[in-house]
Amino acid sequence: MALEVKFGVSTWLWTSPFSKEALSLLPKIKEFGYDVVEIPVEDPALIKINEVKQALTDNGLEAVICGAFGTSRDLTNEDPSFHKTSFDYLDSCFEIAAGLGTKFVAGPMYSAVGKARLISAEQKKVEWDRAVSNLRIVCQNARKSGLDIALETLNRFETDLINTCEELMQLIADINEPEAKVILDGFHMNIEEPDVEAAIRRAGDKLIHLQVSENYRGTPGTGQTRWDAYKRGLEAINYKGVISIESFTPEVKELAGAVCIWKPLVPSQDGFAKEGLQFLKKWAAE
Repeated sequence: MALEVKFGVSTWLWTSPFSKEALSLLPKIKEFGYDVVEIPVEDPALIKINEVKQALTDNGLEAVICGAFGTSRDLTNEDPSFHKTSFDYLDSCFEIAAGLGTKFVAGPMYSAVGKARLISAEQKKVEWDRAVSNLRIVCQNARKSGLDIALETLNRFETDLINTCEELMQLIADINEPEAKVILDGFHMNIEEPDVEAAIRRAGDKLIHLQVSENYRGTPGTGQTRWDAYKRGLEAINYKGVISIESFTPEVKELAGAVCIWKPLVPSQDGFAKEGLQFLKKWAAE
């Protein structure tokens, strides 16, 4: 059966960080046929809520807000100053999300991206418990703005804390706050999940956002992804959220280095966006 979903694309496909200049992408994103623009918040000070809101309205687009969690934004760090930095940053993200009329802030906000180490079970438990207690605070802060948080699994090369949906659902159970929900990213799932359909079913009604690209971060439909399994899983949970393409431009060196994209994945980023959406619309309608 056809999926009743909206389609989005991350501005990371073209640029970083998101700022006023990125608003020039919105007419193109709308022209390609997207419903939603995914806005990564690297520096909240660069995002003027009223300007972004007007640009979204002018182009008939909705927004999804995703966080970016570098080394200073780490809720599992032993130094509480890192927790305060994370809380302050996420509060800014909540302000942006509420101002743009979105319903959640998404991302792997439990730890700094790239924190991937072989540690003892005892140390893992300490950091897990820190993530749980700090994410309870994050949930309570989100609640003040009427928002949820969507927590994301990452592959083993980017975090040692949460790699699978099963682990994520355990974290959410331990947090035990109604605002704690799920975002899944097909790139990470293709590395870590033995069965993506089962993972999506496990997330169930907690799944409120889905990011996709190919197994190599390329254009959907050009790689080895088991799109049939994704479809069955999403149908099984009656998913009606956004399916958003997330990949990155090699032209922004800091971003490309962070996600290990050493060369262009496609001849054109615009082509990536157009062809990826064409594939996804056909796949969702089948």
